[in-house]
Amino acid sequence: MLPEIIQTAADLSALNTLALPARAEFLATIHQYDQLLEVIRHPDLAGRRRFVLGGGSNLVLTGDFSGLVIQMALKGRELVSEDEQAWYVAANAGENWHEFVQWTLAQGWPGLENLSLIPGTVGAAPIQNIGAYGLEVSELLDHVEAVDLQVGRRIRFDNKDCVFDYRSSLFKQENWHLSGRYAITRVIFRLPKLWRARTGYGEVVTELAKLGARNPTPQQMSQAICAIRERKLPDPSQIPNAGSFFQNPVVSQELAEALASAHPQLPRYPQPNGRIKLAAGWLIEQAGWKGRNLGPVGMYEQQALVLVNRGGAKSRDVQALTRAVREAVLARFGVNLQPEPVFL
Repeated sequence: MLPEIIQTAADLSALNTLALPARAEFLATIHQYDQLLEVIRHPDLAGRRRFVLGGGSNLVLTGDFSGLVIQMALKGRELVSEDEQAWYVAANAGENWHEFVQWTLAQGWPGLENLSLIPGTVGAAPIQNIGAYGLEVSELLDHVEAVDLQVGRRIRFDNKDCVFDYRSSLFKQENWHLSGRYAITRVIFRLPKLWRARTGYGEVVTELAKLGARNPTPQQMSQAICAIRERKLPDPSQIPNAGSFFQNPVVSQELAEALASAHPQLPRYPQPNGRIKLAAGWLIEQAGWKGRNLGPVGMYEQQALVLVNRGGAKSRDVQALTRAVREAVLARFGVNLQPEPVFL
């Protein structure tokens, strides 16, 4: 007999923010650590394909899943310790990311405010190395706790072990989220007590000016970031979407300079490694796809980087639009865009 928490032929349409239809052969929603161990050790589930699911905000379901989907809903957050330099704050994998950020600010532990209103869960944040407005989560992550699902053993990954890169990490590079080998259970952050506002983006400065914040507080920074995101990005509960659908491409300095010569308005952001990050949304807009639909899906009219489900979309619709946008940008700019979401 299967564990009580197991659902069979489970509908996943409400568990992905693009609202794509799909079913899982088995679905286990994990609220307690012991439940995770019970599920992975159950003989009737041994050898099944596994996929670890967070908030479903960075996911494209390409069809029904034959195997076990493990939805991490572990809750809990706490101050683990502090020293003269920093606070060490932990959150379990199922915590809502934005709510966790707001909680840290309310406790007087700033640092994560530039990542306000990013959809998803805490456990998914390290996989994608989420980032926005001059901050990546890897800069403030101390370590990750996970479970090896093959043997049921706890494992710790320090920051250096995670091999963080732009919108990537060891967890994504090795496809652990697809292989079902590991499940992140808790993330511990190091939030420095010496805080400074990150205001390197023009639209952030503009939004702070509206608030009259010359020397912004962490709360004002979060308020400004939320205002920008609410203006540019649709609420998935109203318009199904997966957030920023394409990565901002990082290209050679030579290519960036050639593109800038032909397109002086192209936003460019120098990277520490000498390469240049380009704005994918700008490229998509200039390629003619902002606000344009292909069947029941389209690129959002307020932000060309966001792919939205206008209603009744299937996986094939998302994949067709993804190909069309990539081909248009490649043809005009010679830049190959990469999708951010996981295609399952």
